Amino acid sequence: MSKSNNKKKGNNNRKNGDKYLSWAFVEAAHGMIRYCPEARKFYDRKRCSGGGALATKALASKISKAVYYILTDDQEFEVKKMFG
Repeated sequence: MSKSNNKKKGNNNRKNGDKYLSWAFVEAAHGMIRYCPEARKFYDRKRCSGGGALATKALASKISKAVYYILTDDQEFEVKKMFG
């Protein structure tokens, strides 16, 4: 942590979670990009605005949120709910 202009800096993104779980969601994102047209469309839209790595991580984050709601609410996966 450093101070600059009397403001705390460097505390963003401290807790990133489990690196192996993050890797698994990125791999799932690669599979969805390949086989799910809706995921590919989301990925392409994000890639145009921020780059490939950012787009992959955004999709992985979306998948992780979907998995959370599937497990907590005991629901089935629906592509429409995930991509609108």
